[in-house]
Amino acid sequence: MSFVRIGGVPHHVRVSGSGPACVLSAGLGLAWFDWDAVVERLAPWRTVVCFDRPGSGLSGHARVAPTLAAEAERIAQLLDALRLPGRATVAGHSLAGFHCEAFARLYPERTAGLVLIDSSVEERPRARIPREVRVATARASGAVLGGVGLPRALGPAVRRVAVRGGDAGAVRQVYGASRVWQGALLEYATYTDAATELAVLRAEFPLPEELPATVLAAYAGGRAGWLTRQRTLAAALNATFRVAEPSGHLVMRDAPGGVVEAVLAT
Repeated sequence: MSFVRIGGVPHHVRVSGSGPACVLSAGLGLAWFDWDAVVERLAPWRTVVCFDRPGSGLSGHARVAPTLAAEAERIAQLLDALRLPGRATVAGHSLAGFHCEAFARLYPERTAGLVLIDSSVEERPRARIPREVRVATARASGAVLGGVGLPRALGPAVRRVAVRGGDAGAVRQVYGASRVWQGALLEYATYTDAATELAVLRAEFPLPEELPATVLAAYAGGRAGWLTRQRTLAAALNATFRVAEPSGHLVMRDAPGGVVEAVLAT
């Protein structure tokens, strides 16, 4: 277990393997250990970097509400802190797909490949409530939940119901912490902002034509509409389209081999 300080916040990081760097970034509310099966298979071929964003996993509190540009910069600063100066493949799951695509657009000289794992897709993002109201509500809700002790009492059980398996001690340590629930609330509250920022970046910062990119969609049957949206995303990015089947949204747990194949293809 190791930590690096970025922007004054300790970030929990796990580095495994050797070879070209690959950064794995999980979706909202998830933690480093959700990548375990992928890391085990990928480490013989890549230097695999798993990290927890502020307010997730074992990292410190989220001091500020996230922005897309700041999340892209976080990946760059993480690579700097780990002294991995070359190009890296970035693989983002769900919400973190926004972050990794933003990194590829803002730091093309540092990007070896882009893998979007059942990434979030928002064709027409629009926030109906002002950002400052949403952020304040998320902070207040997190404070109330922590104040009455709900994360400690119910957090690990909620995680186990939502996601089966995982080390019981790690689940208890992470999801019993109030900062993790507040961090998730902040990311949820600013989700539409991230989607809106990404739409602007897509117009202003094109991906390099030669950049290897893959969209890996989850499919467990009955979600043809979602596959269509993922296929459309791949076409817009000039990316290879793959389907992890059968797999639920947590592709890294359900089909880790598919994630590894997508990364190694970049």
